[in-house]
Amino acid sequence: MEADTLQIWEKSPVLGECALIFVTVGSHYQGFDRLVKKMDEIAEKIDEKVIMQIGNTKYKPVNAEYFSFVESFEEILRLNREARVVVSHAGAGSIVTALKEKTPVIVVPRLKKYNEHMNDHQLEIAKAMSENKNVTVVYDVEALDDCLKLDFNFVEEFVDDKLATQLKKYILSLS
Repeated sequence: MEADTLQIWEKSPVLGECALIFVTVGSHYQGFDRLVKKMDEIAEKIDEKVIMQIGNTKYKPVNAEYFSFVESFEEILRLNREARVVVSHAGAGSIVTALKEKTPVIVVPRLKKYNEHMNDHQLEIAKAMSENKNVTVVYDVEALDDCLKLDFNFVEEFVDDKLATQLKKYILSLS
């Protein structure tokens, strides 16, 4: 069901506040069915709330809340800030947004062979960002189950200078 409101934290008599996993695929015109399907499968099996920004993905989740796009970037910032972890495509903007909100990121690059992008530049972005201790790169969506079981702790020292250095290094490598 598409989320009419993005009400995140729910009270549980046993657990208190529920943890949140935010999934984002960005605004690219090609969908990212592989990631959205896998995260929907995972959402059925876990006790955490999963909210997905699915963009132009054709598959519609049945076990998680989802939306295609939002009017206000503030909603994206809030979801990033309130999440235990963000699962993201390897779009630089999505990764940087999560890190600026001090949320660890699991990056899953879109791949050309699955018609998720026109080329494989997201592999290069993922490689460059993997130097950041707050970024975990997953190349095979089947590894997401185990990866999400990790206890993510945000490492402050890897936010500003290192992030800028990593992105600058990646951009210079394109020249």
